[in-house]
Amino acid sequence: MKSFSYFMPTKILCGKDVIINNADLLKSFGKKAFIITGKASSKKNGSLKDLTKALEKQNIEYVIFDEVEENPSMEMVEKAASIGKSEKVDFIIGLGGGSSLDSAKGIGVLIKNKEAKKEDLFLAKKLESIEVIAIPTTAGTGSEVTQYAIFTDHRSKTKKGFSHSVFPKIAFLDAKYLMSTPDSVTINTGVDALSHLIEGYLTINASVLSDALSKEGMALFSECREAFLKREFTYEIREKLILMSTIAGMVIAESGTSLPHGMGYALTYFHNIPHGKANGLLLKEYLSFCEDKKKVNNILEILNMKDLDEFGGFLKELLGSFKGVNEKEINEYTETMINNKAKLKNHPFEVKREDILNIYKNSLM
Repeated sequence: MKSFSYFMPTKILCGKDVIINNADLLKSFGKKAFIITGKASSKKNGSLKDLTKALEKQNIEYVIFDEVEENPSMEMVEKAASIGKSEKVDFIIGLGGGSSLDSAKGIGVLIKNKEAKKEDLFLAKKLESIEVIAIPTTAGTGSEVTQYAIFTDHRSKTKKGFSHSVFPKIAFLDAKYLMSTPDSVTINTGVDALSHLIEGYLTINASVLSDALSKEGMALFSECREAFLKREFTYEIREKLILMSTIAGMVIAESGTSLPHGMGYALTYFHNIPHGKANGLLLKEYLSFCEDKKKVNNILEILNMKDLDEFGGFLKELLGSFKGVNEKEINEYTETMINNKAKLKNHPFEVKREDILNIYKNSLM
């Protein structure tokens, strides 16, 4: 067995009404909270109401920033941090999908480091954050248990992972907040979580512990397979999805992601394809390329797929196809990816330019 380390400092609390039932835990974080969320979904699904009720119960003041955008930009993070500094908040609560949770981490870093600017999100030197609490209301990114955050850098015309390490102190998981999630979002975020499980299982950093989590997460996804195809998302299915997503986050917190994530960023930035769908469009060809056929076969067996063609057909039925990329664009995206050393080093074998080019072409043309 190869040596490995595992670090998961986030306390995970899961169940119906988990915020209200554990409101007393919020007292230790300070007297003033900064809630980071989007404009509508947290109001619609009841999570914002539950959170503010819990804070009021503990006599904790709060400020709400509800301008989080999909694929959050550095500029938005800096704007929110400026508000947090002026309001002298003690801690941050990310409430919503991955965009809100990631934003909370970036905002926390800029608040903690008073002179920091948006460019410092990508500094090589690691900066600390004020304490973060995460409440996911979609089942996809797993950001509630990872140290990562992804932001849009318009200068580089791509999405980039920030250079710091910010684990939320507590993750509150309540499947009832997912009940109003549109089917398209449920599917795209579910495929995002699946890509975390698959990529994390196949990276060079995978360990016996992360592999065990990957397998359990993929088994949960398999149990939801018919629900995805029929678009029938009961409360019980939502419970499985949010647990799968969090497990997937625990996997990549140790092992990281690989080629589909790095390659999918261009599809999101230039073609506005949702992040999870962008990954999913590439997954079948990525598995075809992977050298570790034993692990690839394990994935197919756990997902109850007889071969890669069945897996590809399943993803196509869920996501549809996308043919809006021309050869010139694919060459440009390939060039960007071959220079993404952070993702390439996670793959256990050498990745050549033609490998990336073929994955793009076979997936999108």
